[in-house]
Amino acid sequence: MRPAHAGVMRNSAEPLPENSFFRFIGNWPSIDFHLPLTGCAVRFAMRLSWSKLVASAALFLASTNTHTSAALHEKRRLSSDLEVSGALAGLPPDSTRYITREELLAMPQMDFTVTDDTNFTGPTEIRGVKLEDLALALGASPASDMVVAICDDAYRANYPRAYLAAHHPMLVLEVNGKPPAGWPKDSKEHKFDMGPYMISHPGFTPSYKILSHSDEPQIPWGVVRIEFREEKIVFGAIAPRGPRAEDRAVQDGFLIAQQNCYRCHNAGREGGRKSGRSWEFLGALAAGSPMDFAAYIRAPLAKNPQAQMPGNPQYDDATLTALTAYFRTFSTAAKP
Repeated sequence: MRPAHAGVMRNSAEPLPENSFFRFIGNWPSIDFHLPLTGCAVRFAMRLSWSKLVASAALFLASTNTHTSAALHEKRRLSSDLEVSGALAGLPPDSTRYITREELLAMPQMDFTVTDDTNFTGPTEIRGVKLEDLALALGASPASDMVVAICDDAYRANYPRAYLAAHHPMLVLEVNGKPPAGWPKDSKEHKFDMGPYMISHPGFTPSYKILSHSDEPQIPWGVVRIEFREEKIVFGAIAPRGPRAEDRAVQDGFLIAQQNCYRCHNAGREGGRKSGRSWEFLGALAAGSPMDFAAYIRAPLAKNPQAQMPGNPQYDDATLTALTAYFRTFSTAAKP
């Protein structure tokens, strides 16, 4: 984690911005140190030479970085290492680094009992690191405003800034005080390990609703990689195309697809790959057979007994119409 502000010296007669690092008390220079972990500021005034003043500030910044940043490794050391990539500060775009489980456990932890996470069959004690804190600790670039969790089966969960602020998702490190080897199996088939990492929330209350789609908890398990990305790039890959792109139904479908369909379907390098069906494939299906497309979204097992896609029985006709209209913009005829 980096200090929130850099230091500059001004004449005492000049107006100072609210977030200035140096201030004046009387005729003495005063130093404001902003502590990123607490949001507090410590101020003290002293008579210092310019060289000592700068040296004192540099020493403070160095000590803050030492206690709040985490080292990233170029090579994997253990199979349990978490892979991180994307916009990492000081590294070329899309660089990949690793951090060990022990290093993650050394970061500030959050503990709570979760009661509404469908990955568990009852109240469960979990412990881990908030994704927001993880981004700060790993030195994610200021340009990154989204966290993406990627699982070992190519499922993806996207956490844009609004979701992070509303729900504070957490990278789970311990379940009922145990490491991944002691975690319960998946709640659906009870045969898959849910480690090495998973994501949960202190408690989930939907923050929005679009037609009959309510904000859904993004709680993947089997997480092996975290990416720090730019929302405009990730969601820009599935922005609607063609002359109907700004239609209300199309825009509603776009917002729903960001959270739902994008987890398992890809558009080029973006999005999940668990389904093996691309965005263009979905667009062709929506354009060529809109009724079958809508019916599959609502009840996939009724159309294909081998389907792994979960159904959406809560989606009303207006919601299915919006999704169909949106995906039709990706058909060949709709492309500009």
